[in-house]
Amino acid sequence: MNTEQAGGWRVAVVEDHFLQRTRTEELLTQAGRFDIIFSGTSAPDFVAWLRSAPKERWPHLLLLDLMVERAPSVDVELVKAFLKGGLLIVVISAFASPPLTRSIIRAGVTGVVGKRDAEEDILAAIYTVLRGEEWMTAEVASLIAGDPDRPALSIQEERALVLYASGLTLEEVATAMNIGRETAKQYLDRVKKKYGAAGITVRSKLDFGRIAWSGGYVDLHPPQKFVSPDA
Repeated sequence: MNTEQAGGWRVAVVEDHFLQRTRTEELLTQAGRFDIIFSGTSAPDFVAWLRSAPKERWPHLLLLDLMVERAPSVDVELVKAFLKGGLLIVVISAFASPPLTRSIIRAGVTGVVGKRDAEEDILAAIYTVLRGEEWMTAEVASLIAGDPDRPALSIQEERALVLYASGLTLEEVATAMNIGRETAKQYLDRVKKKYGAAGITVRSKLDFGRIAWSGGYVDLHPPQKFVSPDA
């Protein structure tokens, strides 16, 4: 999806705390290039708005709080439906429920920031996700690394995953590990099989990169300054 528009990016904000929502809107307004087309307290409110809004006014990006007081938490299947429809999502969470956060990341959300993070980090996460890249803070990486449901990998499997997810070819992974190409492939096939058994499909190199990121195996260091996609 091409998120660069003449009038900027259309953004929806779902946050039940009034002050947090208001400040988030101020940040977007001050940054420019953002058109806030929806601001509400819950995901169901956002869905109701979508049903009545013309598709040409639907947002490119959703800023989403996972936990809502006096209402159900965000439904993972709903998030999957948003993503399948082409909506980019940045989660802004207090991480009150690590299992929910892990489920949301497994669903395919590529931007997650904490409510205790700096405002610059929130903006950097938004810009990074709009570029089609991934953003995860150290707090989230720590939370994911502690996931008891994460498939257990051997040291060699982990190393093959990290090298491959970091951009090396299969041959380069084998060279770096001082093993044969087929052996390196076997390690990656085992990783694929273990994640498949956990219900996570791994078909492409992008999938390997995603599980390495969401599993805390790969550290992300996104640029702190936004570079326009047109640059």
